[in-house]
Amino acid sequence: MAAPTIARVECWVFRAPIDVPVATAFGHMDSRPAVFLRLSASDGAWGWGEVFCNFPQVGAEHRARLVADMFAPLLLGAASDDAPATQAALQARVHRVAIQCGEPGPFAQVIGAIDQALWDMAARRAGQPLHRLLATDPAAASGRVRLYASGLGPARVGEMALARRQRGYDAFKFKVGFGPERDRANFAEIRAVLGDDAVVMVDANQAWEPQDAAARIAELAPFRPHWVEEPMAADVPVAAWAQLARGCGVPLAAGENLRGLPAFEEALAAGFLRFVQPDVAKWGGLSGCRAVARLAPAHGATFCPHWLGGGIGLAASLHLRAALGEAGFAEVDANPNPLREEVFDPQPAHGWVQLTDAPGLGVEPDLTRLARYRITSCSCYG
Repeated sequence: MAAPTIARVECWVFRAPIDVPVATAFGHMDSRPAVFLRLSASDGAWGWGEVFCNFPQVGAEHRARLVADMFAPLLLGAASDDAPATQAALQARVHRVAIQCGEPGPFAQVIGAIDQALWDMAARRAGQPLHRLLATDPAAASGRVRLYASGLGPARVGEMALARRQRGYDAFKFKVGFGPERDRANFAEIRAVLGDDAVVMVDANQAWEPQDAAARIAELAPFRPHWVEEPMAADVPVAAWAQLARGCGVPLAAGENLRGLPAFEEALAAGFLRFVQPDVAKWGGLSGCRAVARLAPAHGATFCPHWLGGGIGLAASLHLRAALGEAGFAEVDANPNPLREEVFDPQPAHGWVQLTDAPGLGVEPDLTRLARYRITSCSCYG
């Protein structure tokens, strides 16, 4: 019997208003966008994925046009039962045009969502939760994931952290890169609220220049950060990252802005990352990020997937972390976002969440409920 093929490609652009912009060291978000992708196959199976689209503010609409104009024609009629093979084929097919138009990132983001959707479809066909299908040893995939609440700050960090602890979180990450005095004051505030034993990470969002990063980390080191994330730009040479790691005495984390397995292999081999953080919607989807996660232990690194978006990608991220055992953390954005909260919003107990045994991602967005946030949509048939 012929393998089922992709018969329909659909995507929806959503944008939810928020009262307080989400601030980082490099910019802010005035709304919460999402691009949800659904692939349907000739046998009636379907699967969901999510495309990274936080920046720039017009990114969501742009990614949706890429889906409709560039990728749907390549997908319709293609086999739907081998996500890694499809991912590799798409990367090869669009490699040169991505270079030509200067957009390897957006192209990789769309491919990441396609890969998520094909894995979700495969797990639905198998009648298994996705974490079990992704696992090397399904019996060891308990479905339990330790979460941390991220995106705290740069204002009201203590208040935000306490609110998340009351919701069941026991690990927290807040934003730095807003000046030494403010960063130290925020860390002092969060320690005063949570106590000296709480697990607290910081995220600089590439804020510091290589010549300044060691000094900035040293100023925060007395507060005992569990890790410092992206202290420098992701494209700073590996040698500078290794030098910083040797001298700062604080574990470093990065990966959301690396693209391509060779880049991760180089970073892990250099040994400067204690925590590696690929993002299933920015590069590689589940196939690529799982490959990175499997490499990490041999280099002394722990896989902690990055996520800042809607509920579909969050579910994919948690299933991948769960597939690899109970080490490490998965990220959950602490800021209000209806496109997460109304799709998939895990509620931890003592820092942990138990994924369900529902097939696939276990997520089925209510498009009628989300209609008030919809900006546009597209649908392509074979």
